[in-house]
Order: sequence, then C-alpha cells, then structure tokens
Amino acid sequence: MLKEFKEFIARGNVVDLAVGVIIGGAFSKIVTSLVDNIFGPIIGMILGGIDFSELAIKVGSAKILYGVFIQNIIDFLITALCLFIVIKIMNKFNSDLHKIGKKGKKTEEEKEILPPKPADIVLLEEIRDLLKENKKGGKKKHVD
Repeated sequence: MLKEFKEFIARGNVVDLAVGVIIGGAFSKIVTSLVDNIFGPIIGMILGGIDFSELAIKVGSAKILYGVFIQNIIDFLITALCLFIVIKIMNKFNSDLHKIGKKGKKTEEEKEILPPKPADIVLLEEIRDLLKENKKGGKKKHVD
C-alpha cells in the first residue's frame, strides 16, 4: 500500500494540481488586494461611501443581516470584474509573446489550406517549367 501511495504522489497530475493550488492561492491574494485596495475605494467614492453590511431586519430575537449578503454580492461582482480584466491582460500579453516567438513562421496547422489549382493552370505551369529547362540547355522533353 505504501508503494502505491508513492506511485500516486509521484504522478505528474498530482504535482501539477499541487502547483496549481499554490499558484491559485497566491493569485487570489493579488486579486483580493486589487479589489480591496484599488477598485473598492473607487467604487465606494462613486456610491458615496454606502456600506450595505449594516442593513438588517430584526425578527423576534433573530437578526437577519441581508446587508452583508448584498455587500458580498457586490464584492463578488467587483472581484469577478477584476479577475476578468487581469486574465484579459494576461492573455493579450501571452498572445503577443507567442507572436514574437514565432517570428512570422507558421506551423503546418496554421498554414492556409489552398484549394487545388484548376487543370489548365497546372498544365500551363508545366509548359512554363519545360520551356525554362529548354532555355537553360537542359534535356529536351517530349510533351504529349
């Protein structure tokens, strides 16, 4: 059983997942900081410093904090917007780097698939090539 556990841990997928979780945690801190320290205050100024977290309804001895829920929805939307913007910028940056790295070279997949040439064009190109060979002093070929 210990041997199977070692094989499980040594698999690339587990290590990749662990790296992804760690990077995700670090990235989460960046996004949270962006929301809390930059976008949050700006939106707070725009809304006039409204804080929904104090809104509540008292029903008997229970206190329903619906304002906290509204505030969490607003925080989620701001976080989602910030994450969208950051990922959009990163994708643009990666796309630009990918283009620079290629230096204009296209892979086989990216090359355009051209339609086949018409038979008359192919025949004319063959005749042209044969005439070029004859001018250079190459062997004379008989054209059928």
